[in-house]
Amino acid sequence: MTKYYPAGESCVFRGIVNNHVWLAQSVVVVKDDKKETILLLSPGAECAIPREYWGWRKSNNPVGAGRWEVARRDPLLLNEFIWKTNRVLYFLEPEKFYACCVFWHHAQDTFNCYYINFQLPFWRSQSGFDTLDLDLDIVIDDNYKWKWKDVDEFQAGIREGGIKPEWVRGIENSKAEAVQRIAHRRYPFDGSWIDWRPDPAWGIPKLPANWHNV
Repeated sequence: MTKYYPAGESCVFRGIVNNHVWLAQSVVVVKDDKKETILLLSPGAECAIPREYWGWRKSNNPVGAGRWEVARRDPLLLNEFIWKTNRVLYFLEPEKFYACCVFWHHAQDTFNCYYINFQLPFWRSQSGFDTLDLDLDIVIDDNYKWKWKDVDEFQAGIREGGIKPEWVRGIENSKAEAVQRIAHRRYPFDGSWIDWRPDPAWGIPKLPANWHNV
């Protein structure tokens, strides 16, 4: 029997690559049922990411090992860090190769953008929810103008063999649906979540003790 989380319970949202944890984010469950799972990532949340990739991504002129080269390493050495700046809702639906997201500037408590993150269909773990970010994204502003993001990184992932052909097919089969959601302002891009705020009683989650176990 599937375990569904009650609203307000904390868990971990992870990226898994080659049977290793690539990314871990401590999140709060907003909703969880058989049709939809909504997770909240807030500033102050504990997270972890490979130390080499963190430095590479933050560099103004990144050189050396990129994401998919680092992902092939065993073991993957992760650094823990604290999430900052944005408050994010992830909207996960079973079997979909993308997640819908809503971003707010946390300090100003103002809407930032909508977002579509192409990723593997999520699955449930012993401590939360797992997927794998596949680089390609769509950013949607408050006027519903949108643009592709990280196309070069996506193509590099394909060339380097990190992004598998069947994953590429999953994304290609999902693009039209994703763009239609934007064009027709379909849930959750219908404005219904912009004024939503988390329950202050939920607090800021921490990574569970078993976050690194796959």
